[in-house]
Amino acid sequence: MPEDIDYREKSGMPKQVIIFRSHLRSDVDLAELEAAGVRMYEIVSAMPGFLSSRIYGGESGESVNIVEFESEETLLAWRDHPEHQEIQERGRQKFFTEYHMDVCDSQRAYRFSTTEGRVEGSSN
Repeated sequence: MPEDIDYREKSGMPKQVIIFRSHLRSDVDLAELEAAGVRMYEIVSAMPGFLSSRIYGGESGESVNIVEFESEETLLAWRDHPEHQEIQERGRQKFFTEYHMDVCDSQRAYRFSTTEGRVEGSSN
């Protein structure tokens, strides 16, 4: 699955942030789901404008995926990718009981590290 991505150089750029929250079906085929996730990451990570993807799970069974793209255009290219559209449909039919997606414009960005302190980014 996703490797750690060093996106510090791009952290100050305006970007599109997608927050995808989902719950899995109780009868989900976890091997099929993982294979689909690996394939989707292979495709998206090779697309121009892709910045990062992180997946988090909680005790409630909810999974949260945060994905960042450089622009709306690069996000829309991912949304419209034929293989991604196929897996979206499979997700509705076989993987998820429910999901919620927010697409957000980054308004401001900054970061902190012990070596650099707080570094301001650019804003929209």
